[in-house]
Amino acid sequence: MSKAALLRERLTHPVIDADGHWLEYGPVLQAAFKKIGGDPALRALSILGSRVRNSLSMTVADRRGAGIGQEAFWGAPTKNTRDRATAMMPSLMYERLDEFGIDFAVLYPTSGLGIPRVGDDEARVAACRAFNIYQAELFAPFSDRMTPAAIIPMHTPAEAVAELEHAVGELDFKVIMLNSMIERPFDPADESRYWFDAIGLDSAYDYDPVWQTCRKLGVSPTFHKGSRGRALRVSPSNFVYNHIGHFAAASEAVCKALFLGGVTRRFSDLNFAFLEGGVGWACLLYADLIGHWQIRNGHALQHTDPANLDQSLLIELADRYGGTEMAEAIRNRGLSSKNDMDTTGHIEVLDDYSACGINQAEDVKSLFVDRFYFGCEADDANNAWAFNTKNNPYGARLNALFGSDIGHFDVQDMAGVLPEAYELVEHGKITDHDFKDFVFTNPVRFWGEANPRFFEGTPVNDAARQILG
Repeated sequence: MSKAALLRERLTHPVIDADGHWLEYGPVLQAAFKKIGGDPALRALSILGSRVRNSLSMTVADRRGAGIGQEAFWGAPTKNTRDRATAMMPSLMYERLDEFGIDFAVLYPTSGLGIPRVGDDEARVAACRAFNIYQAELFAPFSDRMTPAAIIPMHTPAEAVAELEHAVGELDFKVIMLNSMIERPFDPADESRYWFDAIGLDSAYDYDPVWQTCRKLGVSPTFHKGSRGRALRVSPSNFVYNHIGHFAAASEAVCKALFLGGVTRRFSDLNFAFLEGGVGWACLLYADLIGHWQIRNGHALQHTDPANLDQSLLIELADRYGGTEMAEAIRNRGLSSKNDMDTTGHIEVLDDYSACGINQAEDVKSLFVDRFYFGCEADDANNAWAFNTKNNPYGARLNALFGSDIGHFDVQDMAGVLPEAYELVEHGKITDHDFKDFVFTNPVRFWGEANPRFFEGTPVNDAARQILG
């Protein structure tokens, strides 16, 4: 019996993997796309693969000259052939779940992570539809212990709503993965210059119809978007440089936008998850949002409003302490005030938190902590930070989700993931109660609050019902 299976026997609660991965096999996926989605879907696969192929076909000097980052090579397990096969074959993964100590697994794709990002509108929509149909058929026999995530395009709210209605309403998906950080050109005629749409704030569209559809269908939005190969992560020679922190950076951008855009205020019953970036960045963001509110809310801005400056007193003090040159300059020119020029960038609402409806700093806790969940890998020591009520403002416990990441290169032994996660308990960093929240309670709340029937027909149903009341 594996160490993970022995650990699972000792636990008094189930284990839910909130972010495992399956690995698509190219020839089979291409055949399915040709059958289901035709040429547009196949075109999306070709576009998707071109970025990595192009990068790896270039020399370091070529990449440096083109501003292209080193991409991942050897990105799937090979030394452990059984683990490689497990990632590719759902029936084998199903057979081995007890060996991994996992009662129920939510599985995200690998190639499928990039399909919703394809810029070709027709190809993107066709490929997402084909991929979801393919997944639904592939995983149907294993639904009591595994469920895949539907991939949802988000370039427009209309395409997102259409695929949500299809994937959830018709194909019965219970988990969804939404695209985010969408690259939009400043000028349609010049796609080399673009900006990132973080969906929740300053977006090109109003995405409230998407959140309304999620609420109606009983699904919790998850984001699994990275930022590798963008901005500061474009080393032409070092993949690790590009990889470290890239999920966290993309997640922080979207999480911050949803919060400051008031999405968690308007949809206070909807949960959002950000996967594979850990929780350390979220602890920092949570504290920073509180700190900035205290000095940048509408009332606090009175302390920096130029109109409140006492010009006469300033001149008097300059005469006494500023020296002749400064006193003369202030007397002749003064200091700029909001009456002299527009000093606010022509924004209509000065309070950056206005959409959040915050009356006191403690409100940040309910709008952030209660609504956001964070996917954490087993080897991340910062997972303990989520449960550190002495450090997190207002004694918060952030919602960390256990994600095995099985199927990808960073997992060298699938059966070793759960014991690695439990090392935080063995080392005294978190308690057994914290670990239960990490691997069971938080995943149950994340999906079950939106869909109380999420775990029906699974081995964890009875225990989940106790959590959900």
